[in-house]
Amino acid sequence: MNLYLYNTLNRKIEEFKPIDGKQVKIYSCGPTVYNYAHIGNLRAYLFMDTLRRTLKYNGYTLKHVMNITDVGHLVSDADEGEDKMLKAARIEQKDPFEIAEFYMKAFLADIDSLQIDKPEIIARATEHIDCMEAYVQKIIENGYTYETENTIYFDTAKLNKYGVLSNRNIEEQKAGARVEFDSEKKNISDFAVWIKAPENHLMKWDTFWGKCYPGWHLECSAMSYQYLGDHFDIHTGGIDHIPIHHENEIAQSKGFCGKIPANVWMHVDFLTIDGGKMSKSLNNLYTLQDLADKGYEPFVYRMFNFTSNYRNKINFTWEAMEAAKIALNRLREGYLKQAEGTEEIEESVICEWEEKFLKAINDDLNMPVAMSVVWEVVKYPKKSQQLRDLLLKFDMVLGFDLMNYQKEEEKLSEEILALVKQRDEARQNKNWAESDRIRDLLINQGYLVKDTKEGTVIQKT
Repeated sequence: MNLYLYNTLNRKIEEFKPIDGKQVKIYSCGPTVYNYAHIGNLRAYLFMDTLRRTLKYNGYTLKHVMNITDVGHLVSDADEGEDKMLKAARIEQKDPFEIAEFYMKAFLADIDSLQIDKPEIIARATEHIDCMEAYVQKIIENGYTYETENTIYFDTAKLNKYGVLSNRNIEEQKAGARVEFDSEKKNISDFAVWIKAPENHLMKWDTFWGKCYPGWHLECSAMSYQYLGDHFDIHTGGIDHIPIHHENEIAQSKGFCGKIPANVWMHVDFLTIDGGKMSKSLNNLYTLQDLADKGYEPFVYRMFNFTSNYRNKINFTWEAMEAAKIALNRLREGYLKQAEGTEEIEESVICEWEEKFLKAINDDLNMPVAMSVVWEVVKYPKKSQQLRDLLLKFDMVLGFDLMNYQKEEEKLSEEILALVKQRDEARQNKNWAESDRIRDLLINQGYLVKDTKEGTVIQKT
């Protein structure tokens, strides 16, 4: 069954055709690590995860790069304001590299707790200054830049068209600008690619133009080129990246090699809070820890996101989270009931569900429809381990880790886990007497013991 994805570049759903057979090359815009990720940020990575899982479900292998922005991202997505990393360092009175390290680890912990399938390559901007310098020098050599006293700007007038993703009219934008046009720029759409660092600037490197730091947009172009080449399959990010960041990536790539870097551009829409925007002033920039404090584990937020297609806005409310919590419990309970089932299900029935699920995810990652198929399986009156296996197959896309789910009362104590570990060690050392002794201990405590290639597996009897 063919996979269809919405392509922002062409503004329509298209059949997905990889450049290189069964391998798919992807670039995803990652976080700027100056603070904790809020749930609006994390929606983008849940979408990225669903895309990865759907591609794998369809038999593709992936080479996927995600950047970590730890330098160069100004408070404005254009060329205005303070660097976000430096602002955080000033507020917290810490070194910006220390800030980056702390919040990067916090972000990676968040995506782990959401069971997000990590990209094969996670690339920090500060570790790729050399490749960015080489990239910008090529753009300069090709005649797409001009210099001011402190900045090298990309000259968007040199392109045959700027604004291919957003279809913006630059002249209208200039006429409607609410701020004074930057006198150093030739065009309102021009943007910084290389910036001279002031004497007291904390993040700077020795480069061909003195002590400098890169413009934010440059890192994605340079790192995608380094790892994926000048032409790859898919580029993902938030809808807010379309008008500036991704337009500038395309501009840079055209200036570098004359190509739009990705065939398919995919964007996830905003998360709103109670129908409105998230903002610090409203105190609604919720993190996963904020959800946990109210009794909602990360998988509840994952379930909540499956109530809407990634291209639609999704409205966060505590009532919606409660509904997602109930749904997650229903799914887990349904899975356990099927795991205990003994009835036989006709193969044609299972094949029909498999086809419906695949059709849903292959229709531009339509997770609400995919979940409707899951609920059909969960509610099916016959209980069967065949349906347990089907739910586990669906979970390759859903990501709820059903295989390892146990009811709270069935979770293993530290004492039992220690015995299992000791028995595995005894078996590896071929100490069969010790292995048998521990097995008998486990049986006496009410556990069924099975030996597998992966080790000892036990189940409460």
